[in-house]
Amino acid sequence: MILFPAIDILDGRAVRLLKGDKSKVTDYGDPVAFAEKWAEAGAEWLHIVDLSGAFSGKSGIDDVISEIKKRVKINIQSGGGLRRITDIRRRLDAGADRAVIGTMAVCDPDEFALATFTFPEKIVAGIDARGGMLAVKGWTQTTDVSAVTFGKRCMHMGIRCALFTDISKDGAMEGVNVCESVRLQKETGLSVIASGGVSSMKDLENLKESGVYGAVLGKAIYDGAIDLKKAVKKCK
Repeated sequence: MILFPAIDILDGRAVRLLKGDKSKVTDYGDPVAFAEKWAEAGAEWLHIVDLSGAFSGKSGIDDVISEIKKRVKINIQSGGGLRRITDIRRRLDAGADRAVIGTMAVCDPDEFALATFTFPEKIVAGIDARGGMLAVKGWTQTTDVSAVTFGKRCMHMGIRCALFTDISKDGAMEGVNVCESVRLQKETGLSVIASGGVSSMKDLENLKESGVYGAVLGKAIYDGAIDLKKAVKKCK
């Protein structure tokens, strides 16, 4: 199982939000410093999110990604604020290896279809769910489309990987939603990266034993509940 240490960036700072609430933010500092720290711990991938872009629709972390790529040899998966083909191209040109797309897929399906064709194997479906239903625009709007239905649609379009976030778990340290992560992977055929609520090694063990492709680690590694170096070794 692949571990993806998360670096969520808001106004140029590495932060964590509680359940996606912009008013409940913890500031951790320099995102580039954390990229170096997680790479040194053995991470092969980073999950970098432009929270400013997710809320406003205007991407603004490309310089940060470029700086990380200059300093660290690591793969980067990145989302947030990617609403147009030009946004995706700019993020990839900055150094991201894969782009996570959520809002565009729901609000502009034609542009999303074009993105999957233009950047084959570079697009990860961002499936953020609240109560099993897809949420978009920085989790501020919940749609009437289920996570599983959307996942099947993505698979049909040629996408093979999805980032699944249970919003109710994100940043709460209450445990990851293993059941829904497994269900999404089985019912859609997508390789699912579970995100939201991973709080202990037991969560990672449960995900790995269930055959989930990957997991995003956020608050747990920032606060020391999980030692990333040990976790990487255990999950390989």
